[in-house]
Amino acid sequence: MLLPIYLYGHPVLRATAEPLTAEDNNDELRSLIADMWETMEHSEGVGLAAPQVGESIRLVVLDGSALAEHYPECADSRMCLINPEITPAEDAQPVSYEEGCLSLPGLSETVKRPDKIHMSWLDENFQPKEGDFSGFLARIIQHECDHLIGKVYIDHISPIRKQLIKSKLNNIVRGRISCGYRTKSAPKK
Repeated sequence: MLLPIYLYGHPVLRATAEPLTAEDNNDELRSLIADMWETMEHSEGVGLAAPQVGESIRLVVLDGSALAEHYPECADSRMCLINPEITPAEDAQPVSYEEGCLSLPGLSETVKRPDKIHMSWLDENFQPKEGDFSGFLARIIQHECDHLIGKVYIDHISPIRKQLIKSKLNNIVRGRISCGYRTKSAPKK
């Protein structure tokens, strides 16, 4: 089932997501994961965090495989991340690159992130996993995991840049945008 993507300004995007436990490993969670995959693919995204579909839990689906021609590290990158924990690699370097987000349609900004990370997580079967990631795949992972701590990518840009895009952000908050996917705007005040 296609889920609406919650837009910038909705409080769920600023909440710290709750970790999942073994008790959460049930049909309801499996259904949510399947719906998130379908929603991400329909929206032509490469990642989707549960807060972006209104669920404040530590869950991410991502697949950068479509980008593998330009970013080989993204080949075979389809992953479900439950309770991911990220640390920058010791030899990581900050790299600037343009990012966009399904929750901020029509915008993109240059964001600086470490180019290498180490991550531990549980897969969709609650099996522990661990790995090192680099390049654009590391960026996708960090971007999606930011959603789990109440951050969006524009939190990493300068106050001057944020001021320059303020009217665009206000339009998103007010629901004055057009998308090729279902959305849910912030509640009216």
